[in-house]
Amino acid sequence: MSASSESAKWPIQHPDRLQLYTLGTPNGQKPVIALEELELPYELHKVNIMDGDQFLPEYVAINPNSKIPSLVDPDGPLKIMESAAILIHLGRKTGRLLGSGPTEENHTLQWLFFQVGHIGPMFGQFGHFYKFAKGKTDTYGEERYGKEVSRLLGVLDRQLDEREYLTGEFSMADIATVPWINALDFYEGKAAVKYDEFKNVHAWVERFMARPAVTRALEAVKFD
Repeated sequence: MSASSESAKWPIQHPDRLQLYTLGTPNGQKPVIALEELELPYELHKVNIMDGDQFLPEYVAINPNSKIPSLVDPDGPLKIMESAAILIHLGRKTGRLLGSGPTEENHTLQWLFFQVGHIGPMFGQFGHFYKFAKGKTDTYGEERYGKEVSRLLGVLDRQLDEREYLTGEFSMADIATVPWINALDFYEGKAAVKYDEFKNVHAWVERFMARPAVTRALEAVKFD
């Protein structure tokens, strides 16, 4: 599927723009926030994962793994799956939000990959066992992953000591991570992981959520 092709499910009105396929999950929020921050023209296509849109052949042609989000860049043309890969592409395309040089970019990528390798998987497992599997199994899962989420919040809290954002300046690392922190509200699990003890994290999330681009992005991608 090229950036200019028509789709019965997601017809393209502006083939010259970035085409984003997503929904308002933690991973799905990331590229929308990045695009709004970067003020890049894009066309948003909501992929209803509850209805199984991600398994439609026209979506699998973009993302073989049937996950959200996905991006098609007509300048390639280039199809990109995986939220972190999309953020890196957008950062390098614009020269923004990845750091001002090789050292700074490396630092940003470390914290971006920290989200991919630790925050997302561990918060997701905690949410599954704490909210969705509660009463269906013993408490081992929610205790194990709850402790790990608390530990990871501690890592973030120390990194944010005397910093407004993870690498100092606002970056793709913040865009990748805060949506997963906010997922604790959806999981109704903040008290279980002692979220209120992590004051630097709390202040950082509030700063992030106050950004106008974040407000626009979350409104655009919210569940209908």
